[in-house]
Amino acid sequence: MLDNLYAELNDRSKLVFKSVVETYLKTGSPSGSETILRRAGLNLSSSSIRAILSNLQKEGLLYAPHISAGRMPTDKGMRFFVNGLLEFGRISNAEKERIKQQCYAKEKSYQEVLDEASKVISGLSNYAGIVIAPKFQKKLKHLEFIRLNKNQIMSILAYENGEVENRIIEDRGKYNSSELLQTSNYLSSKFQNKNITQIKKMIEGEIVSSKTSLEIISSKLVKKGVLEIKPNLKNPYIFLHGQSNLLNNETISKDLDQIRDLFDEIEKKTKFVEILENAGKAKGVQIFIGSKNFLFKHSGLSMVMAPYKNKAQEIVGTIGVVGPTRLNYAKIVPLVDYTSRIIGKVIG
Repeated sequence: MLDNLYAELNDRSKLVFKSVVETYLKTGSPSGSETILRRAGLNLSSSSIRAILSNLQKEGLLYAPHISAGRMPTDKGMRFFVNGLLEFGRISNAEKERIKQQCYAKEKSYQEVLDEASKVISGLSNYAGIVIAPKFQKKLKHLEFIRLNKNQIMSILAYENGEVENRIIEDRGKYNSSELLQTSNYLSSKFQNKNITQIKKMIEGEIVSSKTSLEIISSKLVKKGVLEIKPNLKNPYIFLHGQSNLLNNETISKDLDQIRDLFDEIEKKTKFVEILENAGKAKGVQIFIGSKNFLFKHSGLSMVMAPYKNKAQEIVGTIGVVGPTRLNYAKIVPLVDYTSRIIGKVIG
């Protein structure tokens, strides 16, 4: 629909519209015909510009905040601008170096890398930085199977970050204690320092080509005790920094209660399945403006989000910036894109 509108608008209308949006992004103020003439330097009369503004308003791209005021972009207008008229900038070498230094620091855990990424993207954008990942990227330190009773085995998964997960497996006494011990030792050495996604790929291939009894038992137990543990989307890792940047914004801070509710919602981690699912479908940076922002639908906020991938090019999470509709998209889109690629390299 917006593509058709882009084709229908003539060059003069696009230039006038672009001038209105750029003024709004810089100042937050509406633009009248005189402002547009002064800023855009168009070879048009004031009456011609007013006629173009009126037509753009009829198309739903602009609105007048007051009867006597100039025009400002609607959410639809901002999406039209971002999709068809925005010229993206480049992030500086200094910004690239800062992102690398904070994310590449040695001895950082997976969670610490994501936390640093959230901090740096917030600092560079001056808005809220957010990183989201399902809890299935933890690297395994130890895997053990123990007999609970004649019918049940417990799998114990200990991770490098100190977390421990237990899972009950029904085997009806199929495996004896000696087999379980051998299998535990074999798997701990085989899968140490690998996450569940990596283990899954390895085991799925081995299930087909298993030859020894130990490999057969290992494959079966791991499939039941490890592979069936699904990523925890409902309670993912959430790293959020820079909320105060939003509260300091004049436009947004008019509704402090709403903003506080939004961040309470983030802390409760209630809607992030949607973010991760959207990231899984994304091929690159996605921009969600105003009412099209699936997380903050009624807030006047926008999100710029990008998925990050591991070495196997699997999407394992998403990073982005949350801010007002008048974000500096030209700067923030390449910033989010670059940071997502750096995270992917760091986590492997």
